[in-house]
Amino acid sequence: MKELKNILIDPYIINAIKEDITFDDVSTSAVIGDEIAEVDLIVKEDGIIAGLDVFKRVFEILDEDIEIEFYKKDGDLVKNKEKIAKLKSKASVLLSGERVALNYLQRISGIATYTSMMIDKLKNTNIKLLDTRKTTPNMRIFEKYAVKVGGGYNHRYNLSDGVLLKDNHINAAGGVKEAIKMAREYAPFVRKIEVEVENLQMVKDALEENADIIMLDNMDFETLEKAINLIDKKAEIEVSGNITFENLENYASFNIDYISSGALTHSAKILDISMKNLKVLKE
Repeated sequence: MKELKNILIDPYIINAIKEDITFDDVSTSAVIGDEIAEVDLIVKEDGIIAGLDVFKRVFEILDEDIEIEFYKKDGDLVKNKEKIAKLKSKASVLLSGERVALNYLQRISGIATYTSMMIDKLKNTNIKLLDTRKTTPNMRIFEKYAVKVGGGYNHRYNLSDGVLLKDNHINAAGGVKEAIKMAREYAPFVRKIEVEVENLQMVKDALEENADIIMLDNMDFETLEKAINLIDKKAEIEVSGNITFENLENYASFNIDYISSGALTHSAKILDISMKNLKVLKE
């Protein structure tokens, strides 16, 4: 399983390393050679740690013999000033890989932390919080993983993963009914059909064509309540549209199955983490 995971993530990590080191780390090469060194990994604010395997993989690509001792695992709560790992390798490897490894770890941990905070607002409900495809290019595999570590759920991974008929699909097809009919004819029978609707008439059309999931998009609360009553468990219900940490709690009382939020991946700030106290070891 580990080998499969590496096959999936290594191309992204290698490209990130190439982006940061064109042909030489001139700063490091100027001051250090092949001396062995140790360095601490320290968290600088409270949060949920995630992406430790990705962090480790950056350094393994640079030095397969690196030694890393983790004191935490993905999903653990970490505290400000807490030391969560120690690394031992060539000092040049530790310095050259530092930024790329931290960029991944900070980003993935930040999303996991933000997701966990949002999940907490739904803790007394059965609503599942979903991510979206609003991810950083070439970071989707890491960002969607971060959402899961934070307690959220993944919506479709990409366009091949499921049928979701949005406003432009519906306009191109000539209406909700037409779009659902076309999708049902084209898509394999094993796939559910989800349709995005913006008003009550679209809800009725989706129900008449037996949509599996109806996404209620950017509806005011009065219309939302009417739409939920209209659906009356005849389809699964997803609510979406500018849902953030600040307003998520407003949706917790509705009888719905899912809430999707692009904010999970596009608005989460990084978790501040540093590599500190590098020490060259004497032979």
